[in-house]
Amino acid sequence: MNATSDRVIKVLLVDDHAMFREGLARMLATEQDLEVIGEVSSAAEALSLLNSRTDVVLLDVDLGKERALEFVEHTKKTAFQGRILIVTAGISGREAVQLVQAGVAGILHKNHPTKVLCGAIRKVMAGEACIEDEYLTALFQSVDRASTGLHPKFTERDRVVVQHVLQGLTNREIAEQLDISEAAVKASLRQLFEKLGVHTRAQLVKVALEQYNGHL
Repeated sequence: MNATSDRVIKVLLVDDHAMFREGLARMLATEQDLEVIGEVSSAAEALSLLNSRTDVVLLDVDLGKERALEFVEHTKKTAFQGRILIVTAGISGREAVQLVQAGVAGILHKNHPTKVLCGAIRKVMAGEACIEDEYLTALFQSVDRASTGLHPKFTERDRVVVQHVLQGLTNREIAEQLDISEAAVKASLRQLFEKLGVHTRAQLVKVALEQYNGHL
């Protein structure tokens, strides 16, 4: 079992392309720490299967007559506590912004190898964000710069750490970039969590983009 998880991650697949969905289910079945608990073609079917057993939803953007955003917004009404990872052939920057603001934990392209997808699943399950680089510009540009006096003051270290988190770097990778210890990175993240009133990396990304972009 993967060292980053002490239990099997329950995954729900939502994609209207049966061949892709079924092939992905077979590939994920080879991973000891991942279990596909359902595979459906529509948001309505997914909502009917969604329960406390679901850890991560792998969600396509285009579901025929439905869009991923509708499903994400519906999950809020059900108080779904799991993570939603968008797996798409590509979307507009505007839609990426809407999905992140709605609370998805990540956006990943379908052209990646399965190994990358498995890593992304584990990453979002651990509370980290996983967003393709090409959408970061749109995310930054979507945020109105707020008044400095309304926000906690960021140190230079805070700004650099947040920027690396937005790029999807792990604690170890951030430590290597800054030439500091991994423990120092964890300490910086704890301070950032306290300043922003968040508990996970995904929440940190969301709040940083929505409210603090002007200070990064």
